Amino acid sequence: MSNWWPLIKTLPIKTNFAFVRFSTFAAFFSILLVAASFASFATAGFTKSPGQIYAESPVGVGGKAQGFFCAAFNCGVDFAGGSLLEVRTQGPAQLEVFRANLEAMKLNDVNVQAFGSNNDVLIRFRTPDGQDPAKFVDVVKSDLRAKMPGIDITRSEVVGPKVSGELFQSGLMALGLAILLMLIYIWFRFELNYGIGAVVALFHDVILTMGLLSVLRMEFSLTSIAALLTIIGYSMNDTVVVFDRMRENRRKFKKMPWPELIDLSINETLSRTIITGGTGILALGALMIWGGPTMFPFVFAMVFGIIVGTYSSIYVAAPALLLSGSKVPADRKGDDDQPAGARQAG
Repeated sequence: MSNWWPLIKTLPIKTNFAFVRFSTFAAFFSILLVAASFASFATAGFTKSPGQIYAESPVGVGGKAQGFFCAAFNCGVDFAGGSLLEVRTQGPAQLEVFRANLEAMKLNDVNVQAFGSNNDVLIRFRTPDGQDPAKFVDVVKSDLRAKMPGIDITRSEVVGPKVSGELFQSGLMALGLAILLMLIYIWFRFELNYGIGAVVALFHDVILTMGLLSVLRMEFSLTSIAALLTIIGYSMNDTVVVFDRMRENRRKFKKMPWPELIDLSINETLSRTIITGGTGILALGALMIWGGPTMFPFVFAMVFGIIVGTYSSIYVAAPALLLSGSKVPADRKGDDDQPAGARQAG
C-alpha cells in the first residue's frame, strides 16, 4: 500500500484555529438564521401571511396552537388527523385521475403525490366533521377500487382528531422535557453556566432544523419529533466532550484567559468531532439514497442536525461561557502558570 493510505493520517494531529476570534460573526449569523426560521414559522415557509395562517388554522383538540402549528408546517396525519392511503397501480400512476376521483367524493384537504416507484401513490385527506374516521376510510377505499379497478391499497392509516391532539401535545412535551433534563444533567455534571450554554445550543439546533423543515415544506410528523430528539442527544454529546476538555484544561491552566482556554479545548477535540460527525453523515447518506421516501424526511433532518449540532458545539455552547462569567471553584487544584506551549497545544 502507498504511504498516503489511510487518508485519515493526512489530517493534522494538532490544530490551532482561533475559533473565538470569529465568535461575534458566528453569533450574528446564528441570530439571522434563527430569525429567518421564526419568520418561516409565521408565514408557512414564506408562502402566506400570519393573518392567513391564523384564519385558516383549524382549532383541533390541541387548541388554536395546534391548528396554527399545522397550518404553518406541513403536518402529517399524526398531528393534523385524517387518513392516509398508499396505493399501487398496475402501470404508471396517473395522479390527475386520482385527484379527479377523490374530488368527486368531496373529501377535505386532499393531497395526492407520487412516491417511490412510478406506480406508487400516497393519498392524504381529512375526515369530514361528524363522520367516523374508520368507517369513512373504508368507504373511500371501496369507492376507489370501484372507480379504478386493479389498484392495490397497500397501507391504510386513520388518526382521529382526539388522537392527533394527544400526539401533538405529547410530542411538544417530549421535546421540552428532553431539553430540561439536559439542562439538569449539565448543571450537576459541570456548572449551571455550562448548562445554560448547552441549552442555548440545543434551542439553536432544534429551531434551525424546524426552520428547514418549514421552508422545504417537508411533512412534519412523529418521525420528525424522533429526529429532533436524536439531534438533541447528538448535539449534547458533542457539547459534553468539549465542556469536559474545557474543565480539564481549566484545572491545569487556572490563569489562562477564557478565550485561549476555549480555543485550546475545541482544537484538542476537533478531530474527534469531525470524525464522529463524518461517520454519522456517511451512514445517514446511505439511508438518504436507498431508504426510500418514507425515511427521507427523518434522515434529511438528521444530516442537517449533525452539521448544525457540530457548529453549535463550537460556536454557540462554548462561546456562551464568555458571556456567562463562569468561575472556577476555589477547591480545584492545578498549575497556576501556563506552560510555554499551552497556546500551541491542539
